[in-house]
This record gives sequence, C-alpha cells and structure tokens, in this order.
Amino acid sequence: MTSFLRNGPRSTRARTIRTAALLAALVTVATCGCGIRTTTVPVDAGPAPTRVSCAVPPATVPPETPGATVVKVYLVCSALAAQVTRTVTTSDISGTRPAPASRLVAAHELLGQLQRRPSAGEAEAGFATEVPGNLGITGPRPGDSKDSLRLNLSLDELPSFALAQLVCTFTAAPGVGLADRSVLLGGPDAADPVKRYLCTSALRTRPDAADTAGTVVK
Repeated sequence: MTSFLRNGPRSTRARTIRTAALLAALVTVATCGCGIRTTTVPVDAGPAPTRVSCAVPPATVPPETPGATVVKVYLVCSALAAQVTRTVTTSDISGTRPAPASRLVAAHELLGQLQRRPSAGEAEAGFATEVPGNLGITGPRPGDSKDSLRLNLSLDELPSFALAQLVCTFTAAPGVGLADRSVLLGGPDAADPVKRYLCTSALRTRPDAADTAGTVVK
C-alpha cells in the first residue's frame, strides 16, 4: 500500500507532462498545415493599402463667364492616363478648324493646364501630372506641316506618361487636334522629326508605349 501511494502522484505527473507535450505537437502540426509561419516577434505589416477613386466631379461652365469652356485634360492616376474636365477661358480651344495661330494659343492653354498642380479634389482622387514645368511649345518649323507643334524638349526626354497626357489632351480638343483625332508633335530641331500621334489605349496604359508611338510625317 505504501508503494502505491508513493508511485501514484509521480505516475500522474508523468502522464500530465506527456499529455501537454502531445497537445503542443498537435498545435504545431495544425499551424503548419494552415500555412501560418510561427514567429516569436510581433509582425508589423504596415498600414492597409489605400485605394484611389480616379473620379472627380465634372467641371461646369460658370454662368455669364465670357469665353469659358469645359475641356478634357489627361492626368495620371493609378498607373493610367485618365481624363478630368476643367474650365478654361481661351475661346480658341472650342474652334473646329482653327488657324495655326489659334491652334498654338489653344495648345499653350492646355499645356498650362497639364503643368498645373492638380486641384485638391483631383489630388484626393489620386491624380497627378508628369508633364515637366519647363516644357514649352511653338509652332511649325520651316518645312513642317502647318498643323505641326514643336516642343522645346525631345520627345525621348519626356517622363513616363507625359507624352500620353499631351497627345490625349491635344487630340481631345477640337482647337488643337486634327479632324482624324490625331496631333502632330515634334522636338526642338530636325533631329526630332514631327510625328502623328493618336490617343491609343496602349499609350494611356503602358509607360513604354511612348517608345514606339507615333509615325513620322513626310
């Protein structure tokens, strides 16, 4: 009887240890089976990713504003060249078949819109611009088509999506784009020939599409 009383608690304690070890092993197997990697330190995954809407309320023409018109401007949002509307007061933009001088005035106005910092509403919706602030635009050089527009920077020097912003904004404006919804753009000198550009889906969605966009005007 004495022997039983001595061995009883020890046997119970041993069974308890074995049971605890078995439970720990089962928990480890279950964790690995669920694909959860165990760790001994807290993991900070950072804040949840934010989502942008890429949508802002459409612009409207204020009543009794002489020369005001709504234009389509392409900005960059969520790795796309996307459209917003703005109100401008340059009446040349609304012309259907403008003279070369009017086309240049309208192009200047639109370029300024592209270089302008996005409004609070546009920035909140996720819009930005890649068009350089030092980008300038002039009319055709001798030998160019009368509808040509020349930039003071080589087209190859423009940042990603900047060309898409220019092309899509210009072609959407009747005062700048041609009847076939294209625009003629060239660089500052003869080394950058004038090319005909269309606002294609590839140009709006892929940064590298600018490398092959446009066809040389002969």
